[in-house]
Amino acid sequence: MKAALISLGSKSSQWTAEAMRKYFSDVDEIDLRELEVNLGGKHAEILCAGKPFDLYDCIYLKGSFKYVQIISSIASVLKGKCYMPIDASAFTVGHDKLATHLIMQEHKIPMPPTYISSNPAAAKNILEKINYPIVMKFPQGTQGKGVMFADSFSSASSMLDALSALNQPVIIQQFVDTSGEDIRAIVVGNKVVASMMRKAIEGEKRANIHAGGIGCACTIDAHTKKIAIQTAEAIGAEICAVDILESVKGPVVIEANLSPGLQGITEATKVNVADKIAKYLYDQSKKFRDGTISVETNKIMDDLGLEKNDLSTKKIITNLNFKLNRIILPELITKITKFDDRMDVEISADKHSLIITKAQSLPSEKGNSKKK
Repeated sequence: MKAALISLGSKSSQWTAEAMRKYFSDVDEIDLRELEVNLGGKHAEILCAGKPFDLYDCIYLKGSFKYVQIISSIASVLKGKCYMPIDASAFTVGHDKLATHLIMQEHKIPMPPTYISSNPAAAKNILEKINYPIVMKFPQGTQGKGVMFADSFSSASSMLDALSALNQPVIIQQFVDTSGEDIRAIVVGNKVVASMMRKAIEGEKRANIHAGGIGCACTIDAHTKKIAIQTAEAIGAEICAVDILESVKGPVVIEANLSPGLQGITEATKVNVADKIAKYLYDQSKKFRDGTISVETNKIMDDLGLEKNDLSTKKIITNLNFKLNRIILPELITKITKFDDRMDVEISADKHSLIITKAQSLPSEKGNSKKK
């Protein structure tokens, strides 16, 4: 199988691409900055250095928030054509702290008390009704950048005065005192493959490795693992890092990172995270190719014994995908059944089977009436 890793060429990306070569027959490393998306024609087109983009069985997209528009555009155009571990919508959500917190709220994922204002001036109204100390963030930013701490109303107010010229939305969050420690968990699929405790250096509140934090391996309990996995699923990412604080009320999520650095956690845990990611990409790409409509549509249809225009009743052996503990059936099943979201269906299930049938319409009152 052929794969591509599209990124900005960080050390972590290089490690991942090298690990992917152990599993895929061909792996291309592509600079995100060389890609463009052309819209408006009969079909959307992706160009790489001015040339048509190749087809792949797997594409792993990575990049910073500065490139979120091009990343999400590429992911949207390639959706359904190859296996990608991160949904197009996840790039918009995952690179925006505000959108991430809203999704977390929707899925009831625990987080510190959080307040949102439209701009720094409006945020002053919030400052009068919260407890201190607090954390203030801009929606965009990684590696702890754009995060500010205030231990009183006056210091927070002064910060907002200085930021008023930027006129950006501000996220205000209750500070959780963990003595400068947080947990970073790397989620790959439905597992936490590595986790570390990060400790901020003296005089620094941020535990990020890029801010001088020191990491050491740690073991997290099943409940914390579940929260990390639920966070990844909620934002639509099968591969991401989730940052967690251990509060007095239990673990709370403060951030998710779609393009985490691997050096710090690999050194701290001695887990080859790049290899874990590469193996997962290969396994999922194989399932995508063998079990759903992919870039080799005709081949897959032949493998399943289906004529291109014959979607009659067939028995298909495949794996199930899950999102937030819900079964997601392959797209081919939708095509065969011709079900849509306006239909009523009857579902019967037991430990070993699941049967979904179109619900029979009840006779109308008019149909049951008799002429007098």
